[in-house]
Amino acid sequence: MPAQKNPNLIVAALTGIALVAMIAAYFSPIWWVSLTAPNYPKDAFPDGIRIHFHFDGVYNGCKAAGAGTRMAEEIIQKDLSHEDERYNPITGKSKDLNKGAQGLDCVHEMNTINHYVGMYPIATGSPVELRLSKFIFGFFAVMLLGFMATQRRQRLLILGAGFAAVAAWMVVDQIVLGRLDTFAAYYYKEAAAFFNQPEVLANWVANLKFATYAVIAGLAAAMVVVLLGVWKVRGFSLLLALVPALLPIYFVIDYAGWLWFFGHNLHPWGAFTVKPFMPTVFGEGKVAQFSTYSYPYWGYALLLVVFAALMLALLMRRKLMREGAAE
Repeated sequence: MPAQKNPNLIVAALTGIALVAMIAAYFSPIWWVSLTAPNYPKDAFPDGIRIHFHFDGVYNGCKAAGAGTRMAEEIIQKDLSHEDERYNPITGKSKDLNKGAQGLDCVHEMNTINHYVGMYPIATGSPVELRLSKFIFGFFAVMLLGFMATQRRQRLLILGAGFAAVAAWMVVDQIVLGRLDTFAAYYYKEAAAFFNQPEVLANWVANLKFATYAVIAGLAAAMVVVLLGVWKVRGFSLLLALVPALLPIYFVIDYAGWLWFFGHNLHPWGAFTVKPFMPTVFGEGKVAQFSTYSYPYWGYALLLVVFAALMLALLMRRKLMREGAAE
């Protein structure tokens, strides 16, 4: 009996490691992008105009260094002088942009730079994924908790209770509390700050709401499919580990897809005429006088930990199922 339990404990431990790494990755910077140019001197912007991509949004990555702080502030404030506060859709609060080095908002600065070549503002990209990512991670977390169980009955109880909790959280947060409407208003305002096309923006907001409702319904349907699959199909439970394990791939596909959208949907407002292009996904590139850098950050390493741990756990569980030591 101890010999049978030990492999299952190892599977549970590996799954637990993956679960902790996945939750940590949600709150971590996954990828970073930086732009450098002669008008952004290195002593003021040691990392260039830098932003960090998280699963729930795009964050400021600029750090003004020592003596260059005042120069960096002066450069940034030229673009921010018309706007002292901006809404943060993640916290639901306004943030002050005039607080010294900590107030340097390089997301806004990169939007200004991109505006020169006709790119849409960053906030218009992946609005559905970013807003619903916490529920998707909740969905994956419940799947991993279910995968830890060795008996089908236990697994179904964990999945049923967990999915019900995630579904209720999702509906209350987005619909009952009206956070989808709040974000839609922010989305409109952020886009309108860079181009004023009310009819286009109204259509975008309508599409955003429709897509969000569709994803909410799709996620709920996926929960039902997983429950039925685990109940009816032997071996379906292996997908409880395989699907979350592929998070590193999902991120890169979504990231590259939105970069393609931004680079191939340039607006004629740009001060510089640039042919449609594919922005750099990984490595270094150049657009006009700007050098671009795009690389995974330490949060992506956590996703690789998730992948490695879950693939090992999946292979072990598959072997145990063949031997009859797990259902």
